[in-house]
Order: sequence, then C-alpha cells, then structure tokens
Amino acid sequence: MTDPHPHAPPHNNLWAPWRMEYIDGLGAPEADGCFLCRHAENPNRDAENHVLLRGERVFAMLNRFPYTGGHMLVAPYEHAGRMAALDDAALLETMHMLRDVQALLRHAIHAEGFNVGLNAGHCAGAGLPDHLHWHVVPRWSGDTNFMAVLDGVRVIPESLTSLRTKLLAAGEELGLPGRP
Repeated sequence: MTDPHPHAPPHNNLWAPWRMEYIDGLGAPEADGCFLCRHAENPNRDAENHVLLRGERVFAMLNRFPYTGGHMLVAPYEHAGRMAALDDAALLETMHMLRDVQALLRHAIHAEGFNVGLNAGHCAGAGLPDHLHWHVVPRWSGDTNFMAVLDGVRVIPESLTSLRTKLLAAGEELGLPGRP
C-alpha cells in the first residue's frame, strides 16, 4: 500500500481534547445564561473561573480558550452589548483594568507587546455579542513559530490554573488593586 500523502510530515496530529468543549459550543447559546454574568456574580468561584482582578464595575479573567498563553478578557459586570449602554465610570475603569492587565502580563510572563480588541456585535465576530468584553492577547518578538505557520496550530504550554497562580503572585508584587 502506498502512502496517500508521501510528503506529509510523519506526525501531523496534535491531541488537544480540551478544545472540544469550545468546538461543541460554537454557535450554541449557553444553557445556563451568560458565562461572564455567572463569573461576575460568583466571586467565591474566582479560582475555578480563572478570575484575576475585580474592580467596582469591571473584572479580568483568563480566557478559557486562549489564542496565546496569558490571553485575558476584561468585562464589565453589567450585561451590555453596546458601549453606549455603559456609563463613563465603567468605561474609564475598563481602560484602567486593560492597563493593569498589561502590566501584570509584562511582569509575570514577560510579554513584549499586546493585541487588545473588542468585537462589538455578532457580525463583528463577537462570540458573546450581548456582553461586551475586551481581549488582551500577549505577544512576543518571533512568537509566530513553525507550528502556526505550517499547520495553523498554536502550542500553549501552561495550564490556566498554573498561570493564574503566577499572575496572582505578580499582581501582589505590583500592588495591583482588585485582586481576589
């Protein structure tokens, strides 16, 4: 029998079963409501939900389905899908939280740069269009390696629990407000 793919690399599978939860949920409404609202309302479950910082109106958490290690979400407690629905205090606190999250990631995992973005509305790519949230994606010089270039695969080497512990310690060292 001849190999149907004679030029394919000998090992072209990357087993990542934890991604199935994300894939199965694509396009499906959450059975028990908005995950951001659940996380906002349950500070006693911050470790389980990977929440790192809490303010009066806004909180920050690790993204459960990260683009890179350290990918975080910043969201208002208020369930709002448009920036116009947030008051000035919530918008200002969001900017402060985005600043603090970047300082935290610089200190803890030595991020050299960031992609910070908001997808507002379903047609703009928002997976959760009714609850605004900003993505903070840490970046490093040369972070596009052969896995992403050749296979469209990203390797994230650290668990969310381990990373959360590291980031909490860094937040304490930096004296950031709002640590759980």
